[in-house]
Amino acid sequence: MRHEAIMNIGQAAEASGISAKMIRYYERVNLIPPVGRTESGYRVYTDADIHTLKFIQRARSLGFSVKQMHELVSLWRDRSRSSANVKSVALAHVAELEDKIEALNSMRETLQHLAEHCRGDHRPDCPIIEGLSEGEQPPEPPQNTNRRRMRAPAGGRRSGVNTSP
Repeated sequence: MRHEAIMNIGQAAEASGISAKMIRYYERVNLIPPVGRTESGYRVYTDADIHTLKFIQRARSLGFSVKQMHELVSLWRDRSRSSANVKSVALAHVAELEDKIEALNSMRETLQHLAEHCRGDHRPDCPIIEGLSEGEQPPEPPQNTNRRRMRAPAGGRRSGVNTSP
């Protein structure tokens, strides 16, 4: 007979790699179900709860949003799920990451260009300061993009074709 471990929130945080504050937040936003409580009101976590928290931690480490993690946890729990649905969530996230990488590369190029034109000496004139005060606004990474990209067919690769206007 297997004995299931019971942990308090500090032990659950240590075991899962998620801070106690984030565990409480994930419970508040229903990413994890409410856990059992002791008679004195303290949360108690089981091995199954820790397994779920580790799943969430791995998804979080890949940059999935809370909304996407809701979807992934739901799919993970649904044993009759279609892997195509899971793949769709993953590919949508890949597209978001590609957009962010593109924006970060653009920022890096702009800053590199400004730095290359700065003498870096004792004089006050500086292309970096001028570029920041008078130049175009540097691009920001997109928060939520509505750009539509072609999705790969099941088992295939994305074509890289951007279908946005």
